[in-house]
Amino acid sequence: MDRKAMLDRIEAEDRPWDMVVIGGGASGVGVAVDAASRGYRVALLEQSDFGKGTSSRSTKLVHGGVRYLQRGNISLVMEALRERGILRRNAPHLVHDLAFVVPNYDWWEAPFYGIGMKVYDLLAGKYNFGKSRLLGKQELLERIPGLSEKGLRGGVLYYDGQFDDARLLISLAMTAADHGAAMVNYARVTGLMHAGNGMIEGVEAVDELSGRSLRLACRCVINATGPFVDAVRKLDDQDAQPMIAPSQGVHLVLDSGFLQSRTAIMVPRTSDKRVMFAIPWHGRVVVGTTDTPINRCELEPEPLDEEIDFILETAAPYLRRSPSRADVLSVFTGIRPLVRSGESTRTASLSRDHVLHISKSGLITLTGGKWTTYRRMAEDCTDHAAMLAELPEAPCVTEDLRIHGYGEIEVDRDDPLAVYGTDARSIRRMASRDRALGEPLVEGSNLTAARVLWSVRNEMAMTVEDVLSRRGRELLLDSRRAVAMAPTVATIMAEELGRDESWRASQIEAFERLARVYQV
Repeated sequence: MDRKAMLDRIEAEDRPWDMVVIGGGASGVGVAVDAASRGYRVALLEQSDFGKGTSSRSTKLVHGGVRYLQRGNISLVMEALRERGILRRNAPHLVHDLAFVVPNYDWWEAPFYGIGMKVYDLLAGKYNFGKSRLLGKQELLERIPGLSEKGLRGGVLYYDGQFDDARLLISLAMTAADHGAAMVNYARVTGLMHAGNGMIEGVEAVDELSGRSLRLACRCVINATGPFVDAVRKLDDQDAQPMIAPSQGVHLVLDSGFLQSRTAIMVPRTSDKRVMFAIPWHGRVVVGTTDTPINRCELEPEPLDEEIDFILETAAPYLRRSPSRADVLSVFTGIRPLVRSGESTRTASLSRDHVLHISKSGLITLTGGKWTTYRRMAEDCTDHAAMLAELPEAPCVTEDLRIHGYGEIEVDRDDPLAVYGTDARSIRRMASRDRALGEPLVEGSNLTAARVLWSVRNEMAMTVEDVLSRRGRELLLDSRRAVAMAPTVATIMAEELGRDESWRASQIEAFERLARVYQV
């Protein structure tokens, strides 16, 4: 993907686009993939970077939703399990199965959760990732040495999916571009254009990097801005009532020694009636999450002290070593765009399913849902958008659409380049021509100069944050180590992008300021 070429194409376009998508997260990029792969002419505008918000801050799971099963929402579980299987089939370089254990400390837990997981297996059908079974205490401790054995009776083993959310999003953006979509990050929509009859006929935007104004005529506008959908709806109608009751979820990242395993732990019921996970991910352990109602949506939400304490306190009884604040390598926070449901104030009871809303002027708003079902959400949205815009009928093809990077290759989960799929070959070729490009930028990291250059040249990375947070995951894995890498990354990017020393210094300063939000 070449940002300049995309912008030039948008500015040179003299015909209305079939669809303009606002928002570069899972929902928006998913719609761009679906619509472009059907042959529709699509442009996507993202105010910041692709995945800057919620879509890069998930629990890193592609799952059917065990807690939805507990609530009896069978249809949602079955849809998610099916989509989980489709996603692994189409992106095996990014999605893989992961073993989970529900530790049992009371006599009734083994039969209760054991039966529940057998139902989970049954609902998955041909998309099942592995059969669940009961584990004895000794076998469980051999599988997860970091698990606390105080009062432990055994556990229930089951399987779900894991992925790298930001890397999947970038691959999806590249898939959309491969099918002809114009994808532009750092392009903020500032207004909606209405025809004389009141119907939307385009968008006004600004290129945040140059200050240039953009105008895109189109036949349909899709608002897929996650927690910010109400702000876009206000651009259409100042009297629009809020659809979203935002909630934030916090995750802590710990050293792998706290788990010492490739098997995850699932705590089925916390004091706030949620589930909690401790998950191995990129050589670290991700623990979370919380569910805290908030009043304002920010691009960079901050964790509350009580959320951090809650996770540490909830995780402690399950781990041999009780984690403290000093053990937290990073903390990251995402906002869930939960759909309002009557007068409910408990976000755990609000809708996790996706919702489509069409305004009187024709603005389509897609919100709710979760990463696992992004493809199904996009299909539903594109169907409605094509009908509203009176576009030629074209069937959805994403059920069998291979995601960028797919190839008939054996995926090695220990290879840091595995998430690039077939693009890994190009990155390796860069490093083979200049050995220095293949060396880690700092000790303990697997981020190299070759990966930085690839992200700038092919993945629209425009800032140090883009590289260290989303193209690479250093900010989430170890925020202080990421700060140490920032000057080197800024130097590489400045040379590649033709920026001066002032730009380099401002990038380092901005990243250091941002990283403090990720530090406890």
